[in-house]
Amino acid sequence: MRQAKGKPKVDWYKRFNNAREPHVVTLSANFAGVKAGSTMLISSPAQIASYLASIPQGETRTIARMRSDLARRSRADAMCPVTTAIYLRVVAEVALQDLTQGKGMDAVAPFWRLVTPDSKVAQGLSCGPEGVEHLARLDAI
Repeated sequence: MRQAKGKPKVDWYKRFNNAREPHVVTLSANFAGVKAGSTMLISSPAQIASYLASIPQGETRTIARMRSDLARRSRADAMCPVTTAIYLRVVAEVALQDLTQGKGMDAVAPFWRLVTPDSKVAQGLSCGPEGVEHLARLDAI
């Protein structure tokens, strides 16, 4: 797996386990395309991992759809796009580490059902876009 030179290694399990529980906030100012006065879900890695696990094998979803689905389930107007990207990466990196340690694809959060190889998220993952594409192909079998 790739790691940028000079950067300390991130403990993805710690970031996954130490995140706050999902909660809804009311925005006092516009934020990331969401208008002031709107309610916004701040998710968690665990909630995103659970959503990913609910996507049937061989199917895909978009990040926009996940944000809409989870916001609606939480009775919020929107889901924070910033924390979504951060937590999606955390979930993917934990899954990648678990796969490296011998867990099967059916035992990890299937982030490849949401992350496309051409996405910004895939660009930042330790497996890169090629790894996302490979996992998606294996999942389709």
